[in-house]
Amino acid sequence: MNSLPYLTADTCEKLMDWIALTDALIDGHRAAPAQLRDQLLSRGDDRLLSRAAWIDGLGAGVKSVTVYPGNAAKGRPTVQGAMLVFDDATGAVEAVIDSPLVTKWKTAGDSLLGARLLARKDARRLLIVGAGVVAGALIEAYGKLIPDLQMTIWARKSSAAQALADRHPGAQVAEDLESAVRAAEIIATCTMAKEPLIRGDWLQPGQHLDLIGAYTPEMREADDTCLKRARLFVDSRATTIGHIGELMIPMKAGTITEADVQGDFYDMVAGRAGRRSDAEITLFKNGGGAHLDLMTARMILARWRAAHQ
Repeated sequence: MNSLPYLTADTCEKLMDWIALTDALIDGHRAAPAQLRDQLLSRGDDRLLSRAAWIDGLGAGVKSVTVYPGNAAKGRPTVQGAMLVFDDATGAVEAVIDSPLVTKWKTAGDSLLGARLLARKDARRLLIVGAGVVAGALIEAYGKLIPDLQMTIWARKSSAAQALADRHPGAQVAEDLESAVRAAEIIATCTMAKEPLIRGDWLQPGQHLDLIGAYTPEMREADDTCLKRARLFVDSRATTIGHIGELMIPMKAGTITEADVQGDFYDMVAGRAGRRSDAEITLFKNGGGAHLDLMTARMILARWRAAHQ
């Protein structure tokens, strides 16, 4: 075997395709259910998050990342890490993939599949709440799903929203979050909020709410009214219920129960759950489990190998 490949955005970005990735994620959810384990370590506001998955036929993967919020003020990345991909038959390490590459495609691809399965087919008006790296990937991803997309960006710092809009012709900047939410058909949130930003009283019939940012037991982006007004879906029950504040906090308070979660990707891909009408509000929690990292990594590795045959 040749030396172990270390795959980065420089070598693999041009090989990837958003719609093909959602197809790969659908195929992955038709395979055997994933075994999953997460570990989260903390030191103040800093985090070390390790996520492992094993899918019979796809092999195993472990991704470890550090999240250092204070790095932003020093001009350094806030999230850093790498993923190991293991052969299913032999257990050998097949590749190391730079975390920003697999995380970008997994995170936005996760939400894109959620919208593909749950958003109204005629939805065109997208509001992105946040202006970081994930927000940029969402603009790319949603733009491929909806060619005539109308994009609006809101961020706590309007200058950050404007800077992102300037890189994407046609994107508009919203000054008022409530008005922007009311006018949108798809709302995608990618913030580091610990307190809810999106109010359920703002939601309109037929909207799709795509929640990405919260990943710890303390974090939330949507309030209780959102959860009570919408039909709830997750990418994976195993990595969201009991793990992320978006669901943990209202469940502990008795606002919702596990039974209110209508389904995850396994259910949606199998046709057991999904949008029932154009009028209902759907809420999708993107938890970004390791099985999605593994499915994404498999596509990245396959395309890299095909390009280097």
